[in-house]
Amino acid sequence: MQAIVDGLNSIIWSPALIYLCLGTGLFYSVLTRFVQVRMFGEMWRLLFSGSSSAKGISSFQALAVSLSGRVGTGNIAGVAAAIGFGGPGAIFWMWVVAFLGAATAYIESTLGQLYKEEHEGQYRGGPAFYFEKAMGQKWFAWIFAIATITACGLLLPGIQSNSIGNAAEIAFGAGGTISTSMGDLSVTKIMTAVAIVLILTFIIFGGVKRIASFTQIVVPFMALAYIVIACSVVALNIDQLPGVIGMILADAFTPQAGFGAAIGWGVKRGVYSNEAGQGTGPHAAAAAEVQHPAQQGLVQAFSVYIDTLFVCSATAFMILITGAYNVHGIGDTFIIQNLPATLAANSPAFTQAAVETVLPGVGEPFVALALFFFSFTTILAYYYIAETNLAYLKRTLKLPGFDFLLKVALLASTFYGAIKTANLAWGLGDVGVGLMAWLNIVGILVIFFMAKPALKALIDYEKQRKEGKDEYTFDPKSLDIEGADFWEKRFNKNK
Repeated sequence: MQAIVDGLNSIIWSPALIYLCLGTGLFYSVLTRFVQVRMFGEMWRLLFSGSSSAKGISSFQALAVSLSGRVGTGNIAGVAAAIGFGGPGAIFWMWVVAFLGAATAYIESTLGQLYKEEHEGQYRGGPAFYFEKAMGQKWFAWIFAIATITACGLLLPGIQSNSIGNAAEIAFGAGGTISTSMGDLSVTKIMTAVAIVLILTFIIFGGVKRIASFTQIVVPFMALAYIVIACSVVALNIDQLPGVIGMILADAFTPQAGFGAAIGWGVKRGVYSNEAGQGTGPHAAAAAEVQHPAQQGLVQAFSVYIDTLFVCSATAFMILITGAYNVHGIGDTFIIQNLPATLAANSPAFTQAAVETVLPGVGEPFVALALFFFSFTTILAYYYIAETNLAYLKRTLKLPGFDFLLKVALLASTFYGAIKTANLAWGLGDVGVGLMAWLNIVGILVIFFMAKPALKALIDYEKQRKEGKDEYTFDPKSLDIEGADFWEKRFNKNK
C-alpha cells in the first residue's frame, strides 16, 4: 500500500504541479497588481465587518471555518517535514508560496462567492459550482466534487488524527499495547482515537452553523496560545534569530538540501498548510454573508498570511533556533542530525522537542494539546467541504443515505488514521491535496481566460471604494459576468 501511494505521489507531485502552484500565484499577483499588498489594510477592516444572517455566516466566521482547515497539523508536523526532507531552505519556499498564493486565494474565494447558491436555507458554493456556472463544464465540476469528497472525507482526516495520536503517545507514553487484526496498537492511541471520534460525532451532526460557532471561538484562541509559546521560545534565544533567518535564505538555493528538494517540500507543505489553490477555501468563502463578492475574497487572502507567515513561521523558528531537527539525505543517511534517527520528520516530534528545550516536562503535553485543537477543527472543515460537494451532486442525483455514509466514512478514516503509521497517512493525504490542486488551479485559469470574473469583481469593488460608498452593490450583468444567479437576483431585488 505504501509503495502504491508513493508511486501516485511521484506522479501527482511532479515538478509540473510545483511550478504550476508558484506560476499561478505569480500570474494572479501581477494581474491584480499584488492585491495581497495593496489591499492589506482593507483585508484587516473587512475581517471584523459584516454580520451573519439566517442563511449565511459572517466574514469572520467564514475566515474561522477556512482557517480551521488551513491551520492544522501542517503548521506543526508539516513544517517539521518540510525542514526534515527539504532542509531549512524549504521554509523560504513556504513563504514564497504563501505570498504568491494569497493572490490565488483571492481569485478562488471570490469565485466561490460569485457563483454560490442558496441550498436548504444555507449558502453553498465552491469550485464544483463555479466550474459548472463559469466554465459551463458540468463533467469537470463532477470530477472535482467526487475528488473532493474522496480527499476530504477519506484521505485527509487521517493525517490530522494521526498527528494527534502521535503527539499524545510522545507526551504521555504508549500506556501498553493491545494486539489487534491491524497489529499491536498502543493504548494511548486507541483512547485518543475514541475520544476524537466521540466529540467529532456530536459536532458534525449539528451542521455548518455549529461548525462555524465552534471554530470562531477555538481557532483564534488556539492560534494565539500557540504563537505566544512559540514567540517565547524564540525570545529566549533571540540572539540566534538573525543566524536562523540567514540560514533559511542561504539554504533555499544551495545544493546541501538540494535545490529541487527545498522547493518541492516547501511548496508541497506550503500548499498543504495554507491550501491556496487547493480549492478548499472557496467553500467557506461562499457561506459568508457579504455586500460584494470581492470582500470575502480579500478576507480569505488574509487567512493565508495568518497560516503560513505567522503560525508556520513560528513553528519553523522554534525548531531551527533550538536545533531540534534532522535533515534526511539519500536513503537512511542524514545531511544534518541533531536528534535521534528514530524521530519521524513527518510527525510533531521536532516541534515537541523544540518546546521541551525551554519548557521541560511541559513542552510535549502542550504541543499535543495544541495539535488536538488545530487538527480537530481541520477535520471539521474537511467534513463541511465534503458535505458541500455531496450537496452539489445531489442537485442532479438522488443519493439517499449518502449524507450518513459520508459521516461514517469520515469517522472511520479519523479513527484509522489515529492508530496507524505516519508515512501512510501523509502519503494518502498528499494524494488528496495534489488531485484537488491540479483540478482547481487548471479550472480557475481556464475561467480567467474565458471571462475574468474575479478580476472584474475586484475592479468594481475598488471603484466603489474610491467613490466612498458606505453600502456596496454588485451587478454581475453590468460587468458581463454570466452565471452569477444569486447576485443577479439580489441586485434586481434591491433596485
